[in-house]
Amino acid sequence: MEFETNISLVQKDWSLIKTTAKEKQHPKYSRKGDTQIISSNIDSLYFTESITDAGKGMANISLELKPAADMPQQNIYYSIVLPAGDYGNASVQLDNAKTVQLTAATLTDYLNKPATVLQFVAKNRQLTIRFETPVNIIIKTGAGKNNNLIQVFVPLQTGNLSNGQTIAKTFSIKATGTIDKKQVQLMLNTKTTGRPFEGLGGNFRLQNPAADPQVIDYCLANLRVSWGRVEMPWRFWQPSIDTSGIDAAKAGHLNLRVQKAMEMAQRLYKMGMPVILTAWFPPAWAVTGTLKFRPGPDGVWGNPLDHSKTDAIYKSIADYIVYLRDQYNVEIADFSFNESDLGINIRQTGEEHAELIKGLGAYFVSRGLKTKLLLGDNSDATTYTFIDPTINDPATHPYIGAVSFHSWRGWDSTTLQKWADAATRLRLPLLVGEGSIDAAAWAYPAIFEEQTYALKEINLYTRLLAICQPASILQWQFTSDYSPVAGGGVYGDNSPMRPTQRFWNLKQLGATPKNLKAMPISSTAPNISCAALGDNEKGIYSIHLVNNATTRTATLTGLPGNIKTLRIFVTDKTRAMREGKPVPVVKGKAIFTLDATSYTTLQAN
Repeated sequence: MEFETNISLVQKDWSLIKTTAKEKQHPKYSRKGDTQIISSNIDSLYFTESITDAGKGMANISLELKPAADMPQQNIYYSIVLPAGDYGNASVQLDNAKTVQLTAATLTDYLNKPATVLQFVAKNRQLTIRFETPVNIIIKTGAGKNNNLIQVFVPLQTGNLSNGQTIAKTFSIKATGTIDKKQVQLMLNTKTTGRPFEGLGGNFRLQNPAADPQVIDYCLANLRVSWGRVEMPWRFWQPSIDTSGIDAAKAGHLNLRVQKAMEMAQRLYKMGMPVILTAWFPPAWAVTGTLKFRPGPDGVWGNPLDHSKTDAIYKSIADYIVYLRDQYNVEIADFSFNESDLGINIRQTGEEHAELIKGLGAYFVSRGLKTKLLLGDNSDATTYTFIDPTINDPATHPYIGAVSFHSWRGWDSTTLQKWADAATRLRLPLLVGEGSIDAAAWAYPAIFEEQTYALKEINLYTRLLAICQPASILQWQFTSDYSPVAGGGVYGDNSPMRPTQRFWNLKQLGATPKNLKAMPISSTAPNISCAALGDNEKGIYSIHLVNNATTRTATLTGLPGNIKTLRIFVTDKTRAMREGKPVPVVKGKAIFTLDATSYTTLQAN
């Protein structure tokens, strides 16, 4: 049942609405049994929201709001945001009154009386909200992009708010409807093949000396990791333009953070991985302006490179890679500045990015380095125009090792396809340089153990496999930051280290045999994501399915006739890559059960 909720601060004339939203505030999250607790603030309004599972399809919501300053003429609403595709033709009912259509011209008049029950009745779903005391509801249709949202505003407080005033509200939301249990048809096409998937990768940016090592050890011992990305701590490598990182290192003055980063690169390289080297924070001498470690008042991140020092910049970076090669026997596959489209922490225009690839790439060649540059390594899929100047400049192409973007935002198929098309046009591998779904989740890490997070993450990865056909998805991260394991001191949890549902999802994905090629697969159910990989010559196939809905029977067709059985693995809230009974295949067709809210992999080998 898709809908969202938020807390909204609304000016009296509705000219300005401030809402809670992903990455807009700094919430804290925790769970106590069946209750999820979120604490945050909008401006001076601080609040705690508790959401308790109250049975099948029902949640109880408890809110406590307390302003930390006087807030005149501020109306506070609890907003429920409904997709118009599901509720556009719904009827609305207040208490036991006569129902009216959501599109009725009389809707405003109908809502002009307090009620304790609000019900939406659509074709296949119903949503019922019960309030502790009668309230006047406001409904606005045609909200959002393309008029695709319906917003319900439930008043929590209207008028002036005083510093220290406490407001408490409780209500319940119940969702019912028709459950779609129709059999799912999955159609595989083994005749068409795309780019190979080399396997799951990982980021290994060291940030927590106390907790990182054991998480890294656990992940590398228990996962098949095919690509690695490490940090170049550039500002510690060469703090001054008048010094040499190599000379300082040879004199015994190698910074400890640099040493640990180099040892991390060496460890991954010895395991047979291609290693990406990425710089976050630059030395002050290499950029213009005062170093920014956070966005300024204007919201702008990062610093541009100082183009008057281009030669010194190229030499400093190449020196680091040469030292890694000569002293640690590591050949760096690709170099990048992290998210330079956004400025975390070096900011570039698309044109500057193209010039860097040409200039630094040629300099690498002059130093005898095999290292190439990543095109993009963008903060999100949404900023794809950043790579256009490079794509349109053939002089950059010899120096590009792969196309890369991060999966924090931009999950729609059209946007993801643009990255796939860029890699196809350049005939280069595509990498998801940072894989996960919430760039702010480090601030409320209890969310990592929620089934919802685990399912959304692997659902995105399955779609990335199908649409983008990446060489690797590099998980952010296989350290204590965004850790797929819990305990062992991670985020203050000192219980014994244990794998989470996210870990088992990653292990199941990482078990995909290396270098299988993408193959088209389609599903008749929109809430099932699917991706297929295979090698026709070896007769090896791996099919990944994420069921975001209820249990249903699935029929897979299009398998080669010589395949007689499929192995099946399932990860969900209670199962950890559990292998089920082999699935028989008859004349290229397999029939099996897809369990509710689960990640299933079928393998033929």
